[in-house]
Amino acid sequence: MRFFTIKILLIMTKKLLAILLIFALTLGNTIQAHNDDEGMWLPFLVQKLNMKKMQKMGLKLSADEIYSINTGSLKDAVIALDHGSCTGELVSKDGLFLTNHHCGYGEIQAHSSVEHDYLTDGFWAYSREQELVNPDKTVSFLISIEDVTDKINAKLTTAMTEDERENMIRKVSKDLEDLAVKNSKSWYEAEVQPFFKGNNFYLFVYETFKDVRLVGAPPSSIGKYGADTDNWMWPRHTGDFSMFRIYCAPDGSPAAYAKENVPYHPKHFLPISLKGVKKNDFAMIMGYPGSTTRYMTSWGVQQTIDNENTIRIKLRGMKQDIMKADMDAAANVRIMYASKYSQSTNYYKYSIGQNLGLKNLNVVAKKQAEEKLIGDWINKNKSRKEKYGEALGLIQNAIAEGDKYDKVRNYWFEAFYLGPDFVRFALTVSRNIDNAEVLEKEAADYFKDLNLSTDKKIFIAMAKVYKEDIDAEFLPAFYETINQNFNGSIEQYADSLYSKSIFTDKTRFAEFIKNASQETLQNDLGMQFTMSVIQTYQGIYAQTAEIESRLNKGERLYMAARLEMEKKKSHYPDANSTMRLTYGTIGDYKAGDKQMPLQTYLDEYMAKEDPNNEEFVVSPKLKELYQKADYGQYAEKQTDGSVKMPICYITNNDITGGNSGSPSINAEGQLIGIAFDGNWEAMSGDIAYEPNLQRTIIADIRFVLFVIDKYAGAENLIKELTLVK
Repeated sequence: MRFFTIKILLIMTKKLLAILLIFALTLGNTIQAHNDDEGMWLPFLVQKLNMKKMQKMGLKLSADEIYSINTGSLKDAVIALDHGSCTGELVSKDGLFLTNHHCGYGEIQAHSSVEHDYLTDGFWAYSREQELVNPDKTVSFLISIEDVTDKINAKLTTAMTEDERENMIRKVSKDLEDLAVKNSKSWYEAEVQPFFKGNNFYLFVYETFKDVRLVGAPPSSIGKYGADTDNWMWPRHTGDFSMFRIYCAPDGSPAAYAKENVPYHPKHFLPISLKGVKKNDFAMIMGYPGSTTRYMTSWGVQQTIDNENTIRIKLRGMKQDIMKADMDAAANVRIMYASKYSQSTNYYKYSIGQNLGLKNLNVVAKKQAEEKLIGDWINKNKSRKEKYGEALGLIQNAIAEGDKYDKVRNYWFEAFYLGPDFVRFALTVSRNIDNAEVLEKEAADYFKDLNLSTDKKIFIAMAKVYKEDIDAEFLPAFYETINQNFNGSIEQYADSLYSKSIFTDKTRFAEFIKNASQETLQNDLGMQFTMSVIQTYQGIYAQTAEIESRLNKGERLYMAARLEMEKKKSHYPDANSTMRLTYGTIGDYKAGDKQMPLQTYLDEYMAKEDPNNEEFVVSPKLKELYQKADYGQYAEKQTDGSVKMPICYITNNDITGGNSGSPSINAEGQLIGIAFDGNWEAMSGDIAYEPNLQRTIIADIRFVLFVIDKYAGAENLIKELTLVK
């Protein structure tokens, strides 16, 4: 999730922003060792931790071919989109890359109109001149990773308070980041990230490019086939891909869009295999997984079930009903809200599945057993008890004390920050009030996708549900304004706000820009509403800062105890939007009594067709190709001599949100597919990995190429690729 635009919002608890799934730990006398297929591993540690296992499973590459800072390697073909929202992979020497359709959905929607509906019809650039500019999209390359744990820990002492510790970590990290940039190219970015709950630290250096152009996208009937119905489900029949190209200055450095920019030439790009996949083949994924909480305690799991997921399900369900009704009623609203609706429904359904999984797999009880095991180990030794003895108590008490605030934070986030669109726009305006150029650009983007009546309905619904469900002590000041000036009517307040605010009319806002002032801003009812909800959050933060500090200390000590207890085992850290590698095999699974297939095919896609359901509409062109079995070189030959068109397959790779668009790579380092989803039976995998159930759903690269070549006729793009038969 990447929504926060001001400092106070960045202070939110990690839990509020996390994207979560499931893993069932089997506990006996010791905590279960990691399954070979589990783990999001740091690529610079592959040689030390993983190479023997990987090569035993079939990998034919060396560690340097996966990660190297001196020569081109797989890491140089894998990119973070928009600083970690999704992943992509380079597939040509001229900066062409693939990612998911849903990762490019915002750009496809932004370029769409009723006259040029790229969401419905797709988009293809048959020449470089036709590629579409996306001013706000970025791609980042990982340059290097360095373990700086010893450098930071050398400045820390056990006598420090948590605040003193955090301040020292920030200071030393800043010094290390500045030095890393000073010793490299001036445009590089450096960031020290904590791992294992603040017990380890690594320095990451990145290079970010800002001229990223849309090259191709299939129609939603291919790229989003099955939409919300099939989301998170297997079997799946979706061609979830889009194509972009990176441009740079003529000297190869990053540059904002300019006509003189040229295609970027990467250090490495992935050749593409046409050989297909079969059961037990080695498969790995490299990408930027967003957030996991595998080391969460039982109290945290229960709070996730009761607060975060339950609240998200309730409030997003309400917002989605409002959006969908208006989208179905008007084509222009459908285009305006397509990306917003898709973003909302994705983790709405995810939260439903995660709660089911956490309960069905009895994760709370398994975490409790784990806590007992580690607690007993701590208490058996005096020095360990002195060092770690307070850990579990700190965690339990902090979560219990902070639970009511956690509930409010989640309501606040869904009802206000992710409620009416004008709130986020108002924050952007307040931050850039002295920059008319920025304001004009932001206003154009904002008003383009704003349907006033839809936003107003969402505002009223969220204001009402927050008031009904949250204690009076946490009500923002605007509710008192409603009582005093609007007869207690949220509807009357909304009528006034939406008819007068500069944030609800582009003409009024254009007039504001001509003579922008803080006084005008502060007198605006929309800004007054926004500041009242921000002040409420600031109040919550002030009341919970000390609780959060105790929680952080407890989690750090508990993690340190676990690492010491299991010092002979290899551990991977929770995901945090840094590059990771996961390895395993292609393979099916069994859900209950049902045997799930390894792969899906186009004939199954056709069998789902429903012209009366927008989620299962089949384009006439695709139907024609299917009826003729016109699959080109991308078909899979069957034992009876017939041919079928593969669409998706599954592996037991360990991924999460942020991995969307990641390359699925075979033993030779060739691209075989594009990861885009997880499966319903293992929706709790971000908290607890379940090896028998957890699977990654991947768009088969042969279907991707078939769509580009035979469906779109974009031979210019096929010619750029290196295909291996």
